[in-house]
Amino acid sequence: MGGDLRPPIPEEEVHMRSDIVPGATFPDFELSDQTGTRRKLSELQGDDPMILVLSRGHFCPKDRRQLRNLVEFHPELKVGYTKLVTISTDNLMETNEFRDGLGAPWPFLSDPGRKVQKELDIKEYTDPHNDPMIPYTIVLEPGLKVYRVYNGYWYWGRPSIDDLRRDLREMFEKIRPDWDISDPDLQAAWERGDRERFFPYRKSRRQMIAS
Repeated sequence: MGGDLRPPIPEEEVHMRSDIVPGATFPDFELSDQTGTRRKLSELQGDDPMILVLSRGHFCPKDRRQLRNLVEFHPELKVGYTKLVTISTDNLMETNEFRDGLGAPWPFLSDPGRKVQKELDIKEYTDPHNDPMIPYTIVLEPGLKVYRVYNGYWYWGRPSIDDLRRDLREMFEKIRPDWDISDPDLQAAWERGDRERFFPYRKSRRQMIAS
């Protein structure tokens, strides 16, 4: 039931809702996580960048392979202050089993009502039996701002770990004012006691750890 023999979707038909493009704000969906707790994407993201994986579900071998790669990558995301969330159309039990089977430590959100599929217009119509979402991966700047969108209907459309590293390096250089710590202006600001341009920016260390 992995759908490996499906014909390709014509290119003009695979794109999600036309306003979900780099620079746009991604919808702040609220869904149940693997524990049954309702969670908003903005809450899970906090002030950090986030990688959002829209998954076909537990039945898909391509998804399992992609997510296993992310299990290996997750410790780097954690020390790099980057969040990771998966959404699928699996029910709560399937979501729990999928996450546990992968050994994934990040939140998995359950959307059996297909709210995300419908609102983003990403119904995978070539698989009426499972009725999943087309498996997109979205890289988000803070504030749910879309940075890059990957269409993974074919496995090679999904981002590799190197793709994600490149995206995050480019993004952090853009959004973090203290990216180049050797900048003389930054050093002068530090010596003046001006910390606004230094991580964690206007937050205390306690607030940063709590988030």
